Amino acid sequence: MDFIAAYLPSAMSNEMTIAQLPLALPEIVMLCMASIVLIVDLFLNDKTRGGTYILSQFTLIALILITIMTFAKQDTIAFHGTFIRDGMGDLLKIFIYIATFTVFMYSKSYLKARDMYKGEYYVLGLFGVLGMMIMVSAQNFLTIYLGLELLSLCMYAMVALQRDSIIASESAMKYFVLGAIASGMLLYGMSMVYGVTGSLELSTISAEVATKQQNIILIFGLVFIVVGVAFKLGAVPFHMWLPDVYQGSPTSVAIYIGSAPKLAAFAMTIRLLVDGLGALHVQWQDMLIILAIASMAIGNIVAIAQTNLKRMLAYSTISHVGFILLGILTATKEGYAASMFYTITYTLMALGAFGMIMLMSRMGFESDKLDDLRGLNHRSPWFAFMMLIFMFSMAGVPPFVGFWAKLQVLQSVIAIDMVWLALTAVIFSVIGAYYYLRIFKLMYFDTPQETSGIEAASDIRLLLSINGIVVLALGLYPQLIMGLITDVM
Repeated sequence: MDFIAAYLPSAMSNEMTIAQLPLALPEIVMLCMASIVLIVDLFLNDKTRGGTYILSQFTLIALILITIMTFAKQDTIAFHGTFIRDGMGDLLKIFIYIATFTVFMYSKSYLKARDMYKGEYYVLGLFGVLGMMIMVSAQNFLTIYLGLELLSLCMYAMVALQRDSIIASESAMKYFVLGAIASGMLLYGMSMVYGVTGSLELSTISAEVATKQQNIILIFGLVFIVVGVAFKLGAVPFHMWLPDVYQGSPTSVAIYIGSAPKLAAFAMTIRLLVDGLGALHVQWQDMLIILAIASMAIGNIVAIAQTNLKRMLAYSTISHVGFILLGILTATKEGYAASMFYTITYTLMALGAFGMIMLMSRMGFESDKLDDLRGLNHRSPWFAFMMLIFMFSMAGVPPFVGFWAKLQVLQSVIAIDMVWLALTAVIFSVIGAYYYLRIFKLMYFDTPQETSGIEAASDIRLLLSINGIVVLALGLYPQLIMGLITDVM
């Protein structure tokens, strides 16, 4: 009888866990489909590799539909406090699927031209998306760390995918070593918080932290957690990997790293700092102010000196991370919503900018120098206009969506009486406008180095045009996304 009594709670717990499985349906589908793609690809050759591509894209479309149909109406914590299904997570996941779908379509012709059209790219990409999904829905330190490492390991391998490239191998090694150090710091910080609170669940940690705000070990652990988060976002002074990885990796990998993972990193920041350590917002607010100012300063100033387009976009990313941190450090719902809006719109702009690089690239030629944009308006007025939209939006020029993203963040900062911080952000934005306007000058006022038209597949032309029109349309109607974000935050 004692045995039965001891077993009954466990049996009930197992039944409860099984009943909660539908909450993790998107993650289950992704895991199954990524495994199927891995196995199917073994039986395909270079001529039939399109099967892997189609199956991968079908998976992402299916996940978009599944997540929309099962969109969370309320917050639900499941699997013994390790997983949360909420509106913010579902909305971020939808944009992660859309971004990855776009990345795969942009990359198809690029990979074919460089003999990299292999199943590894798509399998690693899908497993990376699974890691992002876990990060977005994590409600436990261990779940966050497992999702982060799954994503990181996939990206390390993807950077080194071009096996014959010494630069790619070097970039992958730098990324791996620095990423391992950052992960170790994050894990060390988590262990300190666990030592003080006695729990790994964010909800329990939040309650414990509220009663122990002055604990020196807790604050010390917070420092290491902020370091880990700053590295994954690419904030100064933990940005060293970003320019080298963007420049050294194939553009098809750089666009992957520079888009969807930013959404997952934002979610991880919210889960850790807001959901778990929200009671320490006074402490982490001061840290984020320093990181934000440093990121906007270094990102915008150093970008001016770059001649490589991918490296310039890397420093541009660092400056945008500074703006994302501005919204988070406000510790208000309006600030979180503004930061999420900024992250989503930045992802759309980054997809378009890297898509333009791949559009102009061809076999044996990487169109990743600023000089490669000279006279683009003479070669293709339409795609010069598309690049103009992406660059002006990143610079924050109205009426493009980047302007509204910056404005929302600045308003949230002013609302907490940090006008000086908002003015600092505006000053660095004006400085950063220089290198975006330089691209405008190169495209419209310089003599083209070659006069031939742009040869690219029709699918990338169509998708890039849609990407540019979406950025423009969201600038005219920003409430299309901002309204959704406000509802789920």
